[in-house]
Amino acid sequence: MKKTACNDIHTRLGAKMIPFAGFKMPVEYSGINDEHIAVRQKAGIFDISHMGEFRVKGPEAAAYLQFLTSNDIYSLSDGAVHYSCMPNGKGGIIDDLMVYRFDRETFMLVVNAANIEKDWKWCVQHAGNYGIEPGRELYNASDEISLLAVQGPLALKIIRKLTDEPVEEMKSNTVKKIDIAGIGDAVFSITGYTGAGGCEIYVPHNDGPGLWNAVSEAGKEFGLKPAGLGARDTLRLEAGLCLYGNDIDETTSPIEAGLGWITKFVNNNEFIDRDFLLKQKSEGPARKLVRFVVREKGIPRQHYKIAGNDGNIIGRVTSGTLSPMMKTGIGMGYVHTGFEKEGTEINILIRNKSVRADVVKPPIYKAGKHIQSR
Repeated sequence: MKKTACNDIHTRLGAKMIPFAGFKMPVEYSGINDEHIAVRQKAGIFDISHMGEFRVKGPEAAAYLQFLTSNDIYSLSDGAVHYSCMPNGKGGIIDDLMVYRFDRETFMLVVNAANIEKDWKWCVQHAGNYGIEPGRELYNASDEISLLAVQGPLALKIIRKLTDEPVEEMKSNTVKKIDIAGIGDAVFSITGYTGAGGCEIYVPHNDGPGLWNAVSEAGKEFGLKPAGLGARDTLRLEAGLCLYGNDIDETTSPIEAGLGWITKFVNNNEFIDRDFLLKQKSEGPARKLVRFVVREKGIPRQHYKIAGNDGNIIGRVTSGTLSPMMKTGIGMGYVHTGFEKEGTEINILIRNKSVRADVVKPPIYKAGKHIQSR
């Protein structure tokens, strides 16, 4: 089992460690709820070095990625980042990912840890058509990079103490190389997977511990806390963001998953599965992914059935938890088309009991506030 460069730090901090995607990873330190609230209100630091990074370069890099991914690569400018997915040729999703553009011939793909090997094989499979050679123009840098995410409303104030760059002025979905905490040319981006704002910092593998310690020291006055995979999951769920393997996978299409906004049917974007997905968009899918807030006592969990008010089964839960901020059950799931509109009442079958819930628009945390006040 692999370990991140910061493994000894996590152990020293008393983190609960679990196997995840082939890595030994911290799931929690002071407790999921405590870490979650810290990120929502102040800031948290996550070691997410298990994620995968592929570098793509050369004159055909953009054309290659335009075919491989569903979003419009040519809409990216230098220093821009966007969310995308790789269709699998069968209407499903190989993986969802972030695409970074440094310049017109230099890109980086950030992929899910559990899918690194699968994604790499898929990328290699299609590289030859564009004269892209694995190991040269296409390079798997996953084992060479430490990646830390600093998330929360105070995150950039903390980072500002460690760099001369005006990071607080950077816009969402942008990237630049900066010197930070004595580390030169760190890749610094503003994206996030928590709905709380913040940044990601990519440095050489061996610089991970030094960066963690520097950020932790700088964050003391701001209430920064280490946060694990548990809080990362509850935070992304409150934000209504998809998790690969739960809410999207090889059997779900981006149209069904509500990811039409990253599926761009523009000219010169002949990506994999374009015709199938365009037809599905025009005809409408048979099911759609929704977010919901439970109105009664009960915690929804993956695979729980969803029913309409007539008792008929209309779908299933893909992700669910007790919201640390709202103190009520929240979740995501696929339902038959016609039940996806905001405000639709659905029923989650929890231990053979039907529990009422309302469909909401993301982010769940903000959208659910009016439901609690009813």
